[in-house]
Amino acid sequence: MAAFAKRALLTTFSALLCACAGNSAGPGVAPDTAAFLDTLQHKTFNFFWDLTPASNGLTPDRWPTPSFSSIAAVGFALTAYPIGVEHGWITRAQAADRTLTTLRFFWTAPQDSAGPNTTGYRGFFYHFLDMQTGRRFQTVELSTIDTSLLLAGILFAQSYYDRSDTSEQQIRALADSIYVRVDWKWAEAQPPDSPAVSMGWHPESGFINASWIGYNEGMILNILALGSPTHAVDSTTWSKWVSRYQWGTYYGQTFVQFAPLFGHEYSHVWIDFRGIKDAYMQGRGIDYFENSRRATLSQRAYAVANPGGWRGYTANVWGLTACDGPANKTLTLAGRSRQFHTYFARGAALGDERDDGTVCPTAVGGAVPFAPEFTIPALLAMRTTYGDKLFTTYGFLDAFNPTFTAAGQQEVGTVDPTLGWFDVDYLGIDQGPILAMVENFRTDFVWRVMRTNTHIIRGLKRAGFTGGWLP
Repeated sequence: MAAFAKRALLTTFSALLCACAGNSAGPGVAPDTAAFLDTLQHKTFNFFWDLTPASNGLTPDRWPTPSFSSIAAVGFALTAYPIGVEHGWITRAQAADRTLTTLRFFWTAPQDSAGPNTTGYRGFFYHFLDMQTGRRFQTVELSTIDTSLLLAGILFAQSYYDRSDTSEQQIRALADSIYVRVDWKWAEAQPPDSPAVSMGWHPESGFINASWIGYNEGMILNILALGSPTHAVDSTTWSKWVSRYQWGTYYGQTFVQFAPLFGHEYSHVWIDFRGIKDAYMQGRGIDYFENSRRATLSQRAYAVANPGGWRGYTANVWGLTACDGPANKTLTLAGRSRQFHTYFARGAALGDERDDGTVCPTAVGGAVPFAPEFTIPALLAMRTTYGDKLFTTYGFLDAFNPTFTAAGQQEVGTVDPTLGWFDVDYLGIDQGPILAMVENFRTDFVWRVMRTNTHIIRGLKRAGFTGGWLP
C-alpha cells in the first residue's frame, strides 16, 4: 500500500505541475486533478443539500446514523448553498429559499432562560437541536463557539445575497437581526478570566468553567464578539486571547501550537487571513495563514516520522483532528498494546500528541489552501488507496484507521481485516471545511464574499488587524 501511495504521489505531483488555464480548477491544477476536486466538492455539497430538511434548515450532525442537528453544521450548510449556486448545482432562487427558511427558524425559535422547549438564550443557541422540533437536545450546553460557526454562515449569507428581490432583502435583514441580538457581554467569563467569552452555559448550573483564551478554533468567535455593534466584548479581549499562545517548533516548523488541525482551519473557512496581521503576528513576522500552513506541514512531517508506528501512515496518508474512531478500548495488535478511542480530538503539536492511528480526511481537506502541493495529492491517494470503503455517496467518510484490523472489536463502523477500520458516518462539521476550503483554494469565493462584511471588518479592526485587504 505504501508503494502504491508513493506512485500516486508522484503521478499527482506531475499532474499538479501541468497547469491548466481558464476555468475554476485552481492555481496550477491539471484537468484530471480538477475533475477530482469537482467530484469531491459536488458529493460533499450534496450532504448539506440532500440531508437538510427544507422545512426548517436544520442540518444533521451526522448521517446515516440518526442524529440531532448541529448548529455549527448549519453554519457550514449556509456556506455550502452559495458554493452550489456558483457551480450550477442548484439555482440562486433555490439557495435563497433554503437560506431564508433557515434564518426564519433561528430568528423566531424560542429564546428563554429555562432549558426545556427552548432553542437558545441571549441570542446564543444550544449546541445540538432536535431535528424535528428544533428545541434543545437533552441537556446540552448553550454553545458560544457553535453559535459562532452558525453566525459565520449567517453573515456569509448576508454578504452573498446582495440583490434587490424580496427574498434576498429578507435574508440580509434577518442575518443582521440574528447577529446583533447576540449578547456577548453577558457571555464574558467571570474573574479570573474576564474579559473572555465563556465556552458555554447551562440553565441548570450556569456558565462552564472554561473560556476562550489561547489559540484554537475560537479565533472567529472573538472576532465576532469584538465586531458586534450592540453587545461587543471589552476591547482588551483579544490581547487576553493572545496571552496564552504557545509559540514553538515542532517537526521542523515554528508556529503557534494547537494539536488538532481543525483549530488551524475553522476560522479560515470564512476569514481571509492572508496579509492581515494583529500585533502578535506582526511581532512574529508572519500572518495566521502562514501559521496554519506551518501547522499543516508539521503534522505531515509527524506522520512521515510516525513515532507511534501506526500502520498506513505515509507522506500521502495523514491527518489528525477531531473525528470518529473505532472503539474506546485497549487491544493488542501485531504484538503491541494499543489504546483506541471513538470520537476524540486527535492531533500532534509540541507537548501534545493525541494519536491512535485514526486518520481524518477533513484534516487534510480543510488545509487545502495552506499546502495544496501536499494536501491535494493526499486526498487523491486516500481515495485511490481505499476506494469506496472511504469515498462514497457524500465524498469522504469521516475517518479510517489502518491499524485497527480487529474485526468484531469495533464499537462503530466496519473493519476490513486487511485495510483496517472505516467509519460509516459523514459529519457535517467535517464535511463543511472540505467543501469551503477547496473552494477557497480554487476561486477565493468564500473569502471574497466575506471581505465585504462590515461586521467581520469591524471585529478584525477592533482586534488590531491591519494591512492586506482590510480597508
